Amino acid sequence: MLRHVPRLGARLAPALALASALVLSAGGPALADPATLPNAQDLVGVGAQATESLLSRFATDYNAALTAGGDTTSPRLSGWDSTPAAPIVPKYGSVTIWRPFSTDAGLMAIDMYTSSSIDYARAARPPRPTDPAYLNFVAMAKDAVSWASPAGGNAPATLTPAQLVGIYACQITNWRQISPALPDAVIRPYVSGNVTVDRYGVHGSGLDSTSYFLEKIDYARAIGQDQVTDHSCVGVVARENQGTDTVLQDPNALVPYSVGRYVGQAYGGHTSPGDEPGPLTPRAINGVASVNTTAHSINAAFAVLPFGRILSNVVRQSEWTAQNARGAALRNVFGPAGWICAHTTTTVRDQGFQPLPGSVCGTVIH
Repeated sequence: MLRHVPRLGARLAPALALASALVLSAGGPALADPATLPNAQDLVGVGAQATESLLSRFATDYNAALTAGGDTTSPRLSGWDSTPAAPIVPKYGSVTIWRPFSTDAGLMAIDMYTSSSIDYARAARPPRPTDPAYLNFVAMAKDAVSWASPAGGNAPATLTPAQLVGIYACQITNWRQISPALPDAVIRPYVSGNVTVDRYGVHGSGLDSTSYFLEKIDYARAIGQDQVTDHSCVGVVARENQGTDTVLQDPNALVPYSVGRYVGQAYGGHTSPGDEPGPLTPRAINGVASVNTTAHSINAAFAVLPFGRILSNVVRQSEWTAQNARGAALRNVFGPAGWICAHTTTTVRDQGFQPLPGSVCGTVIH
């Protein structure tokens, strides 16, 4: 779905917009994953799109290991995808909520509801000072965000942050402005999320890759210096980290993209309908390639740039430290000695992301 409307401000996903997206609904639950409704004691998560496939893999393997070991009582790990936009009942006995579609929406859900509905939120950004202080971001893996464009299209192999700002500020609108050797064609920049674009910027609840990317190219500061440019050249697609939308297959299109998610899709085959890269390939920034096409991984030199990001799972601090069955279950999954950190080399790499060092994985970031 495309909404090409008449830009992203410094603060995306305002609380008011998220609150309206998470209100209780009178409708029934969405017919989506999990296959069966989780039990009340299970660990159920929502949130960022980039890691939903990774968490699904962890859940399948962790639950199978419990069963194989004869454990029939420990809480199972489960989670809901970020789409489709529909109400869900997260677990048995839960209230009905609208499906959270991003990190910010997941954080609001874990803030608004108790463990009778939500136990953790998938996060594809670092914690912010404005996040509730009682939420613990537990580190899981490393990702990076770049820009992607169709293979064989008119975009160059690399752009600078300044050029990317110029493109998203609609000041650079033709490839010839980048280099006279490039085709004489109009650039088609896109962002993803529930946003609107006008002469003053992109406003609303942008999705994680878009928000992080524009933050790292210093978009808000740059466009703040020019409040008269028309920014309506920026188009909007509803879902992030995919190239199945027809408009993204335009040879002049570009869009922010999770590099790890692309690697998992393109090389690991971890896709589903509407969650595929199509012709898009993540490109270089400042001449540093985002993808290692030989190793089929995030380029390590790109991941250490400001475009790298830590992926986390967010839990309530009181439950994380609790000396009871729920606290033990959370630590057994997300903690330094838990299931995720014990399987980062295999599962995290297979899904396209970079494992964190043992001293970092499972640690709490504030």
